[in-house]
This record gives sequence, structure tokens and C-alpha cells, in this order.
Amino acid sequence: MRRPNTLVHDPVDSRQFEVAVKRLANSLDFGQRDAVFHGSGLEFSQSRPYVAGDPVKFIDWRVSARLQKLYVKEFRETKQIPLYLLIDTSASMCVSSQPLSKYAWAVRVATGIGLAAQSSVTPVGLLGCGARELHIRPTLSRNVVMEWSHQLRQHDFHEVTSLATRARELAPALTRRTTVIILSDLHDAGAIAALQVLAQRNDCIVLHFEDPAEQGVAGAGIIRGVEAESGSGFVGFGGKRRIDSTQWKSELSRFGIDYLHLPTDQPIIGRLTHFLKNRGFGTRSVR
Repeated sequence: MRRPNTLVHDPVDSRQFEVAVKRLANSLDFGQRDAVFHGSGLEFSQSRPYVAGDPVKFIDWRVSARLQKLYVKEFRETKQIPLYLLIDTSASMCVSSQPLSKYAWAVRVATGIGLAAQSSVTPVGLLGCGARELHIRPTLSRNVVMEWSHQLRQHDFHEVTSLATRARELAPALTRRTTVIILSDLHDAGAIAALQVLAQRNDCIVLHFEDPAEQGVAGAGIIRGVEAESGSGFVGFGGKRRIDSTQWKSELSRFGIDYLHLPTDQPIIGRLTHFLKNRGFGTRSVR
């Protein structure tokens, strides 16, 4: 049952949403060898005879051709690197001047990345960074990913941000090296410092979603507004940026955190795919 005042913050229905996120996942997964999410930490152990029910994508075609019998590859899981998705569910993510808000894009991208990672045997976890309690431990179940994606589509537009708090709480809880992808508009003043702490032992990526309206209201004159999360009013000037993010990339890079700026009025999928492929996802050395 939906909570009162809770709306689906995406213009498409559930079926269209699932088609969109699976298409995104496919764009990130071109097979086990060429996938963006290859090198998830699995180490090849040996090949063994195929057993009914084994995933077809793990068939060792070279050995199978030589022995004239199907063999599959086995992997050691001791080096498996899980993936955590930290998604900002705060009210500011829902402010939008475009058909798809920052929040709607973040939910789609998080779901697509989660499905693509799982196809490369990478366990995927989720941590909501707003007022709601939403913490899913890393899992290989695609059903779990789809469940939390549909849950995330519901939003009551009244959540405050907790990105900095959740990042600081997660850091000591990760007992093994983990890949962490943060999907946020970074409106939390303490987020940058908290992510620097998280990145000390983990591989971190920031996907920064920004609506063009955040770059300033066109025209001149004085404007009055209300902050989406706190409800406090403010007075500003047309054409002046409310938030200056120009220094964030260099500041994050100093701590080994990769950063991608994703304006919602520009193509997102192609830029995301190019970014993840070029950074060598899942194959970076430990800092």
C-alpha cells in the first residue's frame, strides 16, 4: 500500500520502466569478456564438465572444442568485489524542469547498473540516502534489484538528505574492499568530506545529476524560492547559480574518486556507458 501523498516520480508505467532499465543494463553488458563490469574480483579456478542448469555464459568454449564435450569455467569467490549503490532520495532530487527529474534518472541508472553488474556475477547492494530506511545487502538476485527499484519509484517529496551521514556509517561497516557508486545532486554540504572518508578503503564513483534550472533562472531581477528539503525560504537573483559545483571534480579526484556530471537536459546513457568503459570498471588497483 502506498503512503499518503506518495507519487510515482516517473512518467512511464511499470512495464515501460522495466524495459528502459533492462535496455540500459544491456548497453553496459556486451558479454562476460567485454562487459563494463568485468573483473568483479572473481578469479578463474578450473574448468569442469557442464551440468544441466549451469549458466551458458560460463561455458569454456576452448576446452569444450578440444575435448568435444561441454565444460564450464569455475571461479574462486574469495576476491569477489561487491557493489554498493548509494542513491540520494532527498526532496531536492525531485525538483525538475525536464520530463525526467534527477531522481527519476538516478533510479533508472541505479537499476540498470545493478542488473548489468549482476550479469557479471557482482553482488549488488543498495543504501537509500534520504529520510526513509532502505538498506539492501549485496545480492545476486535480480528480483531483489527490481523490487527495490519499484519501491524507489514511490516518493513523497518531503525527504531530507542523509548522504553524508549514511556514507560515514557505511565506511566502517565495509569489512572488505567494495565498489561504491553514489547517485546524487550533492546538495548535502558534508557529502564531499564524507565520501573522501569512504574512498580511503573503497573504489568510489560519483554520478552527479543536475537540472538546468540549478544553473540559474534565466533573466534578471529578484526571485523568491523555497528550499525543497528544509522548507526554508530564500531570495536570489535571476541568472545566478544557487550551487557552484565547478570545483567538485578536482576535489573528489584528489582522493581517487571518479566523477561524472550528468545534466538532465543532455543525453545520459551514452555518456554513462563511455565513462564506465573508459575508467576500466572493476579493474582498478587498490590505492
